[in-house]
Amino acid sequence: MKLYELTIHEALNLLRRREISAVELTQALLDRIVDVDNDIKAYITLLPETALEEARLADERRREGMDGALLGIPLAVKDVICLAGAPTTCGSRILENFIPPYDATVIERLHQAGAVFLGKTNTDEFAMGSSTENSAFFTTHNPWDPSRVPGGSSGGSAAAVSADEALGALGSDTGGSVRQPASLCGIVGLKPTYGRVSRYGLVAFASSLDQIGPLCKDVTDCALLLHVIAGHDARDSTSWHAPVPDYTQALRSEIKGLRIGVPREYFAAGIQPGVETAVRKAIQVLADLGAEIAETSLPHTEYALPTYYLIAPAEASANLARYDGVKYGYAAADAADIWEAYRKTRQHGFGAEVKRRIMLGTYALSAGYYDAYYLKAQKVRTLIKQDFDRAFQQFDVLVGPTSPTVAFKIGEKIADPLQMYLSDIFTLGHNLAGICALSLPCGFCDGLPVGLQISGPAMGEEIVLRVAYAYEQATPWHTYKPALRNLSQNEYQMDKEHRR
Repeated sequence: MKLYELTIHEALNLLRRREISAVELTQALLDRIVDVDNDIKAYITLLPETALEEARLADERRREGMDGALLGIPLAVKDVICLAGAPTTCGSRILENFIPPYDATVIERLHQAGAVFLGKTNTDEFAMGSSTENSAFFTTHNPWDPSRVPGGSSGGSAAAVSADEALGALGSDTGGSVRQPASLCGIVGLKPTYGRVSRYGLVAFASSLDQIGPLCKDVTDCALLLHVIAGHDARDSTSWHAPVPDYTQALRSEIKGLRIGVPREYFAAGIQPGVETAVRKAIQVLADLGAEIAETSLPHTEYALPTYYLIAPAEASANLARYDGVKYGYAAADAADIWEAYRKTRQHGFGAEVKRRIMLGTYALSAGYYDAYYLKAQKVRTLIKQDFDRAFQQFDVLVGPTSPTVAFKIGEKIADPLQMYLSDIFTLGHNLAGICALSLPCGFCDGLPVGLQISGPAMGEEIVLRVAYAYEQATPWHTYKPALRNLSQNEYQMDKEHRR
């Protein structure tokens, strides 16, 4: 096995036994990025000198007898999370040259654990999108088929992990932006409970929905990363005061007697037949492992999409008002007065999707429409949360598909916003309810990965990780790797046929 193919926990074992060094591991990842990222385009900013220096310091710490939960592990960071001294663009021209002077809380905690930062990954502009096509710089490609999207908005992070360009990565999830790209790229992605991970230093999209989460090669790595980044932060007024458990202790293959609900609304019209087949087979595996499976209902699921696309744009409208060309970021230079400067800065600095959502949100919040749209959406949000609350009185977890389809072609949905928004139909409700959910590989459809979504109640990460780990250990799907371009086209087609 090549060093860049290691999981985080495998690499930690080798590092602790002094069989490899952090510098060797980091260099292997940097070489891998050079080899494949021209095709994948996962990274906006690479930090090779910084990464190698951090790796050298990690090796020095280990020689001195010190250790850390992630000492010497090379990671990638979605470019909406502040990393001091490195550009944080949010995939937008308006922040193209912005360099934050401070670290996000999650970065501080990863630094303390000894992690190495390879660079910042591509994202839909301000995390608004489901395909990473809305990045102002370039589109990231899916490692399983470079003609297809990796999902979004954390598509760069998901593609980097899937293509072995990082051992793990951080993303952000506002309506499915960790889980959906994890599904489309064949890796594991976890959206923690709202408030479980600090949002300090995460550039805001929709403040009541945003949550930072890990993207990894397997469930064990997700548990390791979550343990490091979770916990109360006084700088985030929404973060929970609850203690952080050792999530790896929840990773047991025994799930006999656990109650698993299958929401019938997640198998509605529009789901790709091959996706449904793979997910149904995964549910049968859980039954074979001894779980008690029963159908349930989340009756307000059909309202999650319109509810989300009122609340999220309304919050985005308020959050993005700060980008006015005065304090930081891009500023139009040829304006006659301050009002023209505002208009030109936002006209040229923001892309089409961001403008669309700002206009939607501003309209929903405007006088005469607030009660009819935004306030009503908040009431429906409560109903959606109550659906989940009732379900978790009967079941330990809920399972279903993460995405209704496998990865679609680049350009296929970019001109039809509604079809693009429907890509997140199975993930939006979890953000509205503030609960945790995880996506992991469960098979293939047309040679492309399918994701199984496992969701739990607020602060239910341990039970979600337990079920995910049991399924992962009973199946081979997490061991499959994309062929990338190091195979000839004929070999690529043969590999694709094998995955069917």
